[in-house]
Amino acid sequence: MTELATMDFHPQPQAGEARPWAFPAPARGTLDNGLTVLHCHRPGQQVVAVEVLLDAPLDAEPAGLDGVATIMARAFSEGTDKHSAEEFAAELERCGATLDAHADHPGVRLSLEVPASRLAKALGLIADALRAPAFADSEVERLVRNRLDEIPHELANPSRRAAKELSKELFPADVRMSRPRQGTAETVENIDSAAVRAFYEKHVRPATATAVVVGDLTGVDLDALLGDTLGAWTGSSAQPRPVPPVTADDTGRVVIVDRPGAVQTQLLIGRVGADRHARVWPAQVLGTYCLGGTLTSRLDRVLREEKGYTYGVRAFGQVLRSAPDGTGAAMLAISGSVDTPNTGPALADLWQVLRTLAEGGLTDAERDVAVQNLVGVAPLKYETAAAVAGTLADQVEQHLPDDYQAALYQQLAATGTVEATAAVVSAFPVDRLVTVLVGDAAQIKEPVEALGIGEVKVVSAE
Repeated sequence: MTELATMDFHPQPQAGEARPWAFPAPARGTLDNGLTVLHCHRPGQQVVAVEVLLDAPLDAEPAGLDGVATIMARAFSEGTDKHSAEEFAAELERCGATLDAHADHPGVRLSLEVPASRLAKALGLIADALRAPAFADSEVERLVRNRLDEIPHELANPSRRAAKELSKELFPADVRMSRPRQGTAETVENIDSAAVRAFYEKHVRPATATAVVVGDLTGVDLDALLGDTLGAWTGSSAQPRPVPPVTADDTGRVVIVDRPGAVQTQLLIGRVGADRHARVWPAQVLGTYCLGGTLTSRLDRVLREEKGYTYGVRAFGQVLRSAPDGTGAAMLAISGSVDTPNTGPALADLWQVLRTLAEGGLTDAERDVAVQNLVGVAPLKYETAAAVAGTLADQVEQHLPDDYQAALYQQLAATGTVEATAAVVSAFPVDRLVTVLVGDAAQIKEPVEALGIGEVKVVSAE
């Protein structure tokens, strides 16, 4: 008789005790050249993230040279006094490093990621880029051409075109926020190496810059390393630039960017509201998430699940510029796309969602799911050094305390349903929203006018 085979089963793994988590607290210091440094030791994070923030905001760009900050940011990796553009790229590659840079309203930011074993070499390269960028005529001309080539593609993209139009509508024409961050064809073509160097010399200096370093720093004498690299960067002392107040006109109205024959309509509905210094921010984050932060939000439940108008609609708050004195602001917006024939009905239902929210409020269940999603996933969100460094850099850029993010999660968890409701209703008042629609005006203008959500005007997509 054949014996039956037997198997030994290992004990089923059991979940361990949950450990308390808090957003990492950085250490802060200053180099001899005035550069502010934040660093955070993250054991096991062998890819180190470095963020360098420069106080060169977009509103500092000279008249007629919108985009010069962007070209300067891109030119930092196009050669130094030690390396040509090709050599600089090769040296970065030998380090296994990536270097990105971009310009936004608060300033210019350089982002470096590099294996911890190559940190010294990579910091030397970024220090050279900041200390003595080449800004060669040929490289700047190439970057200008590349930027000019990007612009038609951005105008052809419905979401980018909607964002451009919303900024133009919300902000006065003489305010930098009313114009594209990276400049227009008319302004970018005026940029040359002399303009880039002039902007650099006027605004880029260590005394008004900050470096954030996050990763596994075991065995790294960071003070000495920074002193030998970024510490060699010199420049005159200066006070940070004053932050001008943000002004905007959110009178309820509709702008249709005409795209004849478009089979769908891009929606972007927005206004300017409180930034992260406002006491209402945590409740505003929570309420906005309930409105349109996930697939289970109210907007998705109605427009996607019940009506089938869209693949998804999102509500969000994006800080434009932040200041402790209350002069900062955030863009509060709802974004998505719907098929052309249902543009009118979709907008009608969207406004009805907002009205229902104002009349009946959020439910405790909605609030609980939002807290779970926003607070509960935080440890996963910040698993990488780059995520931690990016958030610390945001805090610096927005003049927030170093413990802001940790405190925010505590505030989110403590925010009640009534408070979250009041914040989101205040953030999205039905009569104070600027609506931009990129679509076929011939098909959507009449049904949108019938909704009575504001005066409707049509502009060309060009």
